[in-house]
Amino acid sequence: MNPILRVTHLTKTFGGLNAVDDVSFDLEAETITALIGPNGAGKSTFFNLLGGGITANNGSVIFDGVDITKLPQHKRIRAGIGRTFQIAATFASMTVSENVRTALHAANKPTSDIYSLLSIVGLTDQADRRIPELSYGDVKCVELAMALAARPRFLLLDEPTAGMAASARTEIIERVVQIAKERQMTVLFTEHDMDAVFGYASRILVMDQGRLIADGTPEDIRQNPLVQSVYLGDEDMSHA
Repeated sequence: MNPILRVTHLTKTFGGLNAVDDVSFDLEAETITALIGPNGAGKSTFFNLLGGGITANNGSVIFDGVDITKLPQHKRIRAGIGRTFQIAATFASMTVSENVRTALHAANKPTSDIYSLLSIVGLTDQADRRIPELSYGDVKCVELAMALAARPRFLLLDEPTAGMAASARTEIIERVVQIAKERQMTVLFTEHDMDAVFGYASRILVMDQGRLIADGTPEDIRQNPLVQSVYLGDEDMSHA
C-alpha cells in the first residue's frame, strides 16, 4: 500500500541551527503514531513543516501521492490535513458554537454540521458559552472540533493534553482514538504524557536535536537504550 504521508530528508534551519535535520519516514493510512522527544528536539518545528506554517529548506512532504512541500497552510487544510496546537488556537471573544461555525466557513462546509461536531467532542451542552468560561480541557475539545470541521484525513495534534488534569488527558486521547476510527483518519501526535503515548500509539517516532533517532512499536521504544539515555530515562520507562 502507498503511504498516506511520505517525508523525505526534511530539513529546517534557523541561522546555524538545524531545528529539523534530514528527517525521513512514511506513515500508513488509518494509523495512530506518536512523535516524542525532549524540549527543543524539533517536534513543533516539524509539525509546522507538515502543517504549512513554515517552509522547509530541503526535503519533501508527499501527502496522498501529492507533493505539498511548498503548499501554503490553507491549501493543506483543503487537501485533508487538520491541525491543533500546543496552546489551543481558539477565538476567545466567541462562543463555542461560533468558533466551530468559523471553522466550517473557512473549510467551505455547511454550518449545519456545528452540533454534530460538538456532539463528537462532547460539548453540545456548552455551545453558547464563551471560551474564557470553559475549562482548559474543554477549550482543547473546541479546538479539536474546529480541526475536524474540514473532515481531514490526516490529523496533527501538538500536545493535545497539555495543561489538563490526568482524568481529562485520558478522556481526550480516548476521544481522538474513537474519532479516528470512525472517520478513518491517520493521526500523528506529540505528547509529554508517556501513559498516553504508550497506551494509544501503535508506533512511536523519537526526535532529539532535530534528528529522528528511533522509530518502532511502543515495546521497541521502551527497550531502546538510546531513547532511554536522551529522553525517557529508566524510571519513566518502567512506568510507561
